[in-house]
Amino acid sequence: MPGLTDSFARPAFYASLACMNALSPAYLSAIASQLGALSAFLGGFAATFLGTMLALGVRGKTASVAIGFAVCSSVAFIVAVVASTSLVAATHPQAPASVQAAASGGARAFMTLSFILGLYTLLSSLALSGWSRSRGTGLTTSIAGGLGIVLVTLLVVGAG
Repeated sequence: MPGLTDSFARPAFYASLACMNALSPAYLSAIASQLGALSAFLGGFAATFLGTMLALGVRGKTASVAIGFAVCSSVAFIVAVVASTSLVAATHPQAPASVQAAASGGARAFMTLSFILGLYTLLSSLALSGWSRSRGTGLTTSIAGGLGIVLVTLLVVGAG
């Protein structure tokens, strides 16, 4: 059975890393704009979901974990929005060199990682949310959230 380190020995793995760095500024700006808009929407949803759970006064350990995931999701999406805005500004053709240098690599990494973290924590919060109501609702939300996590993982791994 191949181990995790086997994927690092493949030339295709290194080629994919090189390809990640070779994106044109126009393409990178378009991706950052899309991720920024999607992050703003999902962050608003996560914050609303959090507010609803707090307003309803859900109790219990599972509800507390779901609330914690909703908070992490909101924060992660806010970071993704700020990072994508920074990246769009840095990739603009008329951006000053200081802006381009300050926001290039770090903004891209923060945008990507916080967007993915936001997706996983939002889906986890949704998956756990039903357990505060009933076992049947908990099973339904867990299956739906788990399926979402699997699909997002397949898309993220396939895109890499």
